[in-house]
Amino acid sequence: MSAGLQIGDVRIAGRVLMAPMTGITDLPFRVLASKLGASYVATEMVASAELARGRPDVVRRAAVGGGLPLTVIQLVGGDPAVMAEGARMAEKAGADIIDLNFGCPAKEVTGAACGSALMRTPERAAAIMAAVVAAVSRPVTVKMRLGWDENSHNAADLARRAEDLGVAAITVHGRTRKQFYTGVADWEAVSEVKQAVSVPVIVNGDIITAEQAREALTLSGADGLMLGRGVYGRPWLAAHLERALAGGSRLQEPDREERLAIVIEHLRGSVAFYGLPLGLKMFRKHLGWYIEQAPWPEDPLERRVAKARLCRLETPLEVEQALSALWSPAVDQFSNSGVENLPQLVEAAR
Repeated sequence: MSAGLQIGDVRIAGRVLMAPMTGITDLPFRVLASKLGASYVATEMVASAELARGRPDVVRRAAVGGGLPLTVIQLVGGDPAVMAEGARMAEKAGADIIDLNFGCPAKEVTGAACGSALMRTPERAAAIMAAVVAAVSRPVTVKMRLGWDENSHNAADLARRAEDLGVAAITVHGRTRKQFYTGVADWEAVSEVKQAVSVPVIVNGDIITAEQAREALTLSGADGLMLGRGVYGRPWLAAHLERALAGGSRLQEPDREERLAIVIEHLRGSVAFYGLPLGLKMFRKHLGWYIEQAPWPEDPLERRVAKARLCRLETPLEVEQALSALWSPAVDQFSNSGVENLPQLVEAAR
């Protein structure tokens, strides 16, 4: 398997990419995932219109920083001129790649004729691509779905237009907009896009394990793959899958000590970036996923109880201490003592 992808003039070290995810791939997450070995982690979806107006929370979503192998800023919008201006701002901010969102299925996005709604208006989508490519010197990529619904699979046609307009790579989520995230991703259908264009094609959707990664690449013929919800609570997943695909090695999840260090670094990064109390608030969803994904305690119900408790703690130090106690080997001896006692046990261990 070839190591890496070439997108325009940008060389990406690996073939396992992390998708842009609102509320997830903020700067603290991107720095952490990159430190753990991810070669490509996109920003949260950034609304071009609000970016151009300088809205603080939107500007923050496009934040760049040290410790990143490259910066990929994803833009969403429906007006070609505004998208072009957003792209120019992204380039000035340091974007190595500018990605256009033609795939978000959220009603608040499609209702504004953006995201996957643009697959229903290919002329508008083409106008956006043309305007953005003309506005910047950085490679422009597009992330789309198979189509709006089962009766309008037009990803291959839109991909051809994208390549003709100068788009450097295309990512396809193997579902229609109508499916949202239901059912299963159709990796084989992405092969139609791969056959239609010569630029790199990246397959996305339902890829969590090494077996799924291999199957998605085989069925789609894609040049790379993109992870989405599978990285919740597992920011190391891209790097692990990269190694598994390269050498066929079995994935090794972080042990207690490694996992604790990762979570604490993420927490501290979030607090440093957002300040308090916002940094802790923004981190809580990640904390919940970290606890859910960990194998300790063994009983899933006990983990849910622990998650509820730890996500109510009010200081970073309390979170660090409680999580250390929860994942301590000594806690295992309590596994038969009853879920109802877990909060007291955690408190006692602190």
